[in-house]
Amino acid sequence: MKLSYFAVVPAALVAVAAVSPSLWATEQKNHAMRFFEGRTESLATVKIVMKKPFKSRSIGRGEIKPDGSLLLVQRVEDEGKPIHERRWHIREIEPGKFTGTMSEAKGPVTVEEVGGKYRFRFKMKGNVSVEQWIAPLPGGKTASTKVTIRKMGITVGQSEGTIRRLD
Repeated sequence: MKLSYFAVVPAALVAVAAVSPSLWATEQKNHAMRFFEGRTESLATVKIVMKKPFKSRSIGRGEIKPDGSLLLVQRVEDEGKPIHERRWHIREIEPGKFTGTMSEAKGPVTVEEVGGKYRFRFKMKGNVSVEQWIAPLPGGKTASTKVTIRKMGITVGQSEGTIRRLD
């Protein structure tokens, strides 16, 4: 079971993170994906049941497209594995709700704002489901990320880390 891609984001990823909470509401009115515009770095430790924990790093380059959607391309470096590319394409469908795709997901990615944090959900190959929470941290340049990985409803992995803007 290949689960290294869950170090995110992601991940994660992807998509709506880290301006300070006081700036977040203002930023969201303009475009909730702006945090991922330009360069970002995600660092995390991934723990999968029955495997040794490993470090994961991804460098992202995000672009807001003319239609307002976010295209995020990440170079993923999971310890002990070949480097690979992950692509996210996320768009807002209503205030606080987003949908899109991620190259390793099977089906859509959904994102919703819950109490100032952002919850990502998606399915992976092999009956694996992923839930990722991204929470803005004070200062507006970083966010925490926590990922839970489940197979047939049972937690089989977790990841914790940070996402920071490089620009």
